[in-house]
Amino acid sequence: MLARTVTHALVGLDARRVEVEAHLQLGVPAFAIVGLADRACQEAKERVRSGIASAELEWPLRRITVNLAPAELRKEGSGFDLPIALAVLAASRQVPPEALGGHAAVGELALDGRLRPVGGVLAAAEGARQAGLTRLLCAAECGTEAALAGIEPVPVHHLAEAVAYLRGEWAPSPPDEPSLNGSGKDPPVPDLADVRGQERARRALELAAAGAHNLLLAGPPGTGKTMLARRLPGILPRLPPEEALEVTRIHSVAGLLPPGRPLVTVPPFRAPHHTASVSAIVGGGTSPRPGEASLAHRGVLFLDELAEFPRNALEALRQPLEDGAIAIARVGGKIVFPARFQLVATMNLCPCGARGDPAAECSCSAARLAAYRDKLSRALLDRFDLLVTVPRPRAQELDGAPGECSDAVRSRVEAARERACGEPLRRSQQANELLTKAVERLPLSARGRARVARVARSAALLAGAEAVEPSHVAEALSFRSPTELGPR
Repeated sequence: MLARTVTHALVGLDARRVEVEAHLQLGVPAFAIVGLADRACQEAKERVRSGIASAELEWPLRRITVNLAPAELRKEGSGFDLPIALAVLAASRQVPPEALGGHAAVGELALDGRLRPVGGVLAAAEGARQAGLTRLLCAAECGTEAALAGIEPVPVHHLAEAVAYLRGEWAPSPPDEPSLNGSGKDPPVPDLADVRGQERARRALELAAAGAHNLLLAGPPGTGKTMLARRLPGILPRLPPEEALEVTRIHSVAGLLPPGRPLVTVPPFRAPHHTASVSAIVGGGTSPRPGEASLAHRGVLFLDELAEFPRNALEALRQPLEDGAIAIARVGGKIVFPARFQLVATMNLCPCGARGDPAAECSCSAARLAAYRDKLSRALLDRFDLLVTVPRPRAQELDGAPGECSDAVRSRVEAARERACGEPLRRSQQANELLTKAVERLPLSARGRARVARVARSAALLAGAEAVEPSHVAEALSFRSPTELGPR
């Protein structure tokens, strides 16, 4: 007796169709899974056996062979439990085999037959829809996520419910209607009003939010660099529907979707520790997975203490900063992860941290200072649109009233981004002349000139100007090369 059901294996962010074939024959009772299954998938034998027994169904005392086709595609994870169980039940005629037509299935089985959610349900649902399937059997917690792909989910809590549904004895209640505009309150984020003083750094933060610019905050310890950077998400607009779906797909594959929030509607904020490896930051591994740069897609990648990160990890970010994607090549092929993120970083001005602080004396030798600066290549620093020195705030600033709140700043940022979608701003003749002089005198690279022009445009959009004027270019140039970082 033979039966088939359909599921999907994840290759990067893409779902590949997998046919789960279950064959029962006479012989010594045994259970084998073939088709290049990893250890987690091989362990499905015990979960499926216990789950079927817990659902008060009969375990067939036959020689059972389950094939995951195509055999050359590696199958990983526990999401194959449910399709394997359904194929075995259909082969033993406890479920009508024809009822599996038009369905895909994905989910992990508990030993008591409950269905647990797995990562990548959105990608699997999209793969099923593209293959012409109309329904996806999945854990109840994943029903709304699957519906985002435009397929009809069949959310079940237990294997017994899935069997009753396929027998036509039970119908699940429909999941909540998904909304690509999001619903409910956004997760809480720190407010910019907590920052006292630091008007120049606050302005740089607003420019960075308006134009999605890369930002480097440098200065002595305790000046508020990290505090400022962590308040950037509070002034960023919510993601538009198509970008929200992109980000949700990545976080779903990584298994990072928060419970009860099937759609990521706010720009992600990722802050890896400086001990993170190259693979952890840009992605990779034996079976390539998205790294922090991809998890920050359409959001912010925050690198605190930039100079403490391994140089090879920082250099690996140069290409995705330009291309917005990370290509990971393996013998079996190439996987591309999206990585269009906004890079925000902080650093001290010297290894001891005293440089730039009038209340402390730097003890770093010239050689030690040069070695510290050499951790950051000129090519990497050139990719920062805004470089800001953050001084130690004065006592009256710390005792002063709270600054402008995040909501007020975000409203200006949203207005600037809306204006950016309209007619492109022209640059006045005087602005062009100032930019030309800056290229000759600073000097600016071709990339640096383009980034200054982008920041000047953001300043003009925030001001509601009809053209980019010399004042906007001058402001952009003032954020380009702080003397404390040395000549660049």
